[in-house]
Amino acid sequence: MDNLMSLGNATFENYVGIDSGYTEMAYQMSAHVLTVGFAIMLAALLYFVLTMKTVAPKYRISSVLSVVVMVSAFLLLMIQQQNWTSAFVFDSDAGRYFLGSETDQFNNGYRYLNWLIDVPMLLFQILFVVSLTRSSFSSIRNQFWFSGTLMILTGYVGQYYEYTNPTLFFVWGFISTLFFIHILVVMKKVITEGKEGAPPKVQKYLSTIWALFLFSWMLYPGAYLMPYLFNLGLEPALSEAAVVGRHITYTVADVSSKVIYGILLTLTAQEMSKADGYDYEKLTTTS
Repeated sequence: MDNLMSLGNATFENYVGIDSGYTEMAYQMSAHVLTVGFAIMLAALLYFVLTMKTVAPKYRISSVLSVVVMVSAFLLLMIQQQNWTSAFVFDSDAGRYFLGSETDQFNNGYRYLNWLIDVPMLLFQILFVVSLTRSSFSSIRNQFWFSGTLMILTGYVGQYYEYTNPTLFFVWGFISTLFFIHILVVMKKVITEGKEGAPPKVQKYLSTIWALFLFSWMLYPGAYLMPYLFNLGLEPALSEAAVVGRHITYTVADVSSKVIYGILLTLTAQEMSKADGYDYEKLTTTS
């Protein structure tokens, strides 16, 4: 117990690491999932760079934002993976990985730093693809920026209390959720207006984007609550399964909300470009 208390407001991954440690499977699965996460971001970066000219110039800011998101996600998620592998050390006697140093802990803060950069840009992206019929571009942009930033900052504060103070953990999580709900409302408005007068294929893509948005963004609260979902109570579960589950959930959410979302926006922009008379395939054939 003394070892547990000495970690202070560390996230529960560290408490598992100093209490029971991780089996080889749990440690390696986490490392591999984190590696796959940043590798996908690098591959997607190439996709967005190579497809930028397939959309009309007025839609390309969306592709530029995707490029920025991929660079940010790649760098910070790579640091997150290195943080995992450096924080835990193999104990040959126990056959498990334990926290190597109380001063060199695993920190989910890198993810929050990444989201602080990426979330506003992910929300702005769609505004450069669809046409708003009733809402003000600047008003929607400011609402996205305000709620997106505060959602991440309040979640960032809350995650430090997930083991030491469940009350504060849930209070900060609840505040973050309020901003999250506001984002959902505004995004629904943007997609609804974007469908008005748009080509049928664009409307189909926007419906898919909305479904993906709901799925991927709902995963984040689940990952935030992961230690409590495994315990089904008001005490966090010091479970390596919960740790692996969180890594997988965050990675699936990041790939869905950034990579797949960005690809769908590119496809939408391509169709909007064709409707405007810009068809990259025909241009390259005739040139």
